Amino acid sequence: MAFSLTTITLGVNLQVPLYATYAMRDGVGVMATAIAFSFYVAGVLPVLLALGGVSDSIGRRRVMFLALLLSAAGTALMLAYPHISTLALARFVLGAGTALMSATATAYMVDLMGEGNAAVAANWVTASNSIGFGLGPALTGFCLMFSDTVRPFSFVLHLAAVAVTAMLLWRLPETAPRQAKAAPMLRLPLFTSQGRWYGWAILLCWATSGLAISVLPSVLGAHGLSGYAGLSTMLTLSCGLIFQPLARRMAPQRATRLGLLILVPGYVLLAWGATSGVLLAVLIGSVFVSSACYGLVYLGGLVGSAEAAGNEKARATAAYFLMAYVGFSVPVVFTGLVADRFGTSVALLAFGVLLTLSTAFLLVRRKRLHVAPSLDQRMAGNECGNC
Repeated sequence: MAFSLTTITLGVNLQVPLYATYAMRDGVGVMATAIAFSFYVAGVLPVLLALGGVSDSIGRRRVMFLALLLSAAGTALMLAYPHISTLALARFVLGAGTALMSATATAYMVDLMGEGNAAVAANWVTASNSIGFGLGPALTGFCLMFSDTVRPFSFVLHLAAVAVTAMLLWRLPETAPRQAKAAPMLRLPLFTSQGRWYGWAILLCWATSGLAISVLPSVLGAHGLSGYAGLSTMLTLSCGLIFQPLARRMAPQRATRLGLLILVPGYVLLAWGATSGVLLAVLIGSVFVSSACYGLVYLGGLVGSAEAAGNEKARATAAYFLMAYVGFSVPVVFTGLVADRFGTSVALLAFGVLLTLSTAFLLVRRKRLHVAPSLDQRMAGNECGNC
């Protein structure tokens, strides 16, 4: 199951090191690349919102097979026709596949490992996703060091991994057989006052990581560092996993605030390194941003927003990810527009100013969030085993 999750998420960012190359070959700017990148969210959101319970209706293994098929389709599209227009379609397909996987993965892993191992199952899912999202661009970047092509061998490797995964997945038991009266699939999000605070925090974080993935490869390419875009993306997406144990030992609001304090200097270092061609600054900034985006704020905000919703945890989680994916797309597109009109340096500076002001506003506007125990303490007390 973990191998399946890694294979599906590996395909999502497999093309990141080639974004600048696609744009150059097609004669388009940063905005076109950013729009193509944001099509991923267009595939994610409808599935997450409307099909959250689909695995209860048709079975978990069937949904995982469909997600695996969509992952392969996205890679096959880019292998067949490597252009920006295809990238938009591939990102949409990959987004839909990832959303299906996300709506099923934790439930399926818990089914396989047993209800008493819910926390361990969630950790396996988180680790598998983080490794896959980061490994894809790193693998492509490594392949590009040996062959300068728009059809790197990493694409073929991913399709081979999909074939192997399909055989392994076939051997897994179906834990949710099709039922005549299935649970309703539509789950509309629920926004609480505290949930909105956490939601704005993750929106700022994922806006920053989205910018690092979609826009910065072009900036690095201007300094002859496009080969390191995959490594930078891997650090941005995967290093947050290292900081999640720290987040679990902290109260949700404390972890979120600490992440926000790290986010801005991390972005400044990342953006300055990219525009100045200082690779070390880019890599260190990527680690800082990752610690906030996928470590402290991600886990702290997820737990905090679910906790504030009482018995409506599932709907509150949907609201949390809705704001996260809005951040992952809308600010990136507007930054791409500014970059095309005024240059990437101005765009990155404008984003940095807005990020700093927004982060300061969230930190100053400290609502009296109730003091909550850490995630580890709550798991020990079996108060939130599914968070």
